[in-house]
Amino acid sequence: MTIYKALTIAGSDCGGGAGIQADLKTFQELGAYGMSVITAVTAQNTLGVQGVYPIESAAISRQLDSIGEDLEPDAVKTGMLFDAEIIRIVAAKVEQYRWRSLVIDPVMVAKGGSPLLRQEALQTLIKFLIPLALVTTPNIPEAEILARMPIRTLSDREEAAKRFIQMGSKYVVIKGGHDRHADEIVDLVYDGASFVYMESKRVETRHTHGTGCTYSAAVTAQLARGKSVAEAVQTAKSFIQAAIEDQLGIGGGHGPTNHFAYQRRVRGE
Repeated sequence: MTIYKALTIAGSDCGGGAGIQADLKTFQELGAYGMSVITAVTAQNTLGVQGVYPIESAAISRQLDSIGEDLEPDAVKTGMLFDAEIIRIVAAKVEQYRWRSLVIDPVMVAKGGSPLLRQEALQTLIKFLIPLALVTTPNIPEAEILARMPIRTLSDREEAAKRFIQMGSKYVVIKGGHDRHADEIVDLVYDGASFVYMESKRVETRHTHGTGCTYSAAVTAQLARGKSVAEAVQTAKSFIQAAIEDQLGIGGGHGPTNHFAYQRRVRGE
């Protein structure tokens, strides 16, 4: 039996809807053994983020070494990295251990609006980490910041996607959930040669906490299992659609998605 291993490098969400908790749930649901390197501890729930407590750099570096020395991952994803120093450490370790299937979810702001990446870290992300990415998965607001352009139309998304490839990412997935003017959610996938649009039905719900983390984690789990980027993104799209549609409905604010939903549908439950 082959054991496929996936690593998440991200922050902890004590509410369980996003961050490493969402990633590990997703890895497990999609058949990958999940490992984690914690970059920060957050105090948060569905109502917002009450505190962010970064892990010291030496501890992050040691966690990465512990994985690299014994438990080589088949795919790696990054989430909340918080500041420039953490980004540099992660980039250096990715290169040191030659981790190739890297998925970058450029987490910047929590669902409730709290910043999760310091402003001065943006250039470090662009310079050191994105060039190492197999896939980068920004939502529209994140793509606007990193590509340095407004995104209003599908043509704008295509131009932004080209800029991510110019930064060095081999693929980019610009997620369309933040386009509130469209009845359908349209995700754009670009590999530097051709554009692929993936559509799904928009679900009107406030329970979308952790969708970005979950989407990128699903891509990572599939890459760890040896799937192509196209196959990984397609499964991730189906996984997150099920997770949003089959709501848990917990919490008084932006509740988490349902990480059980996809496999229950596969099993016909």
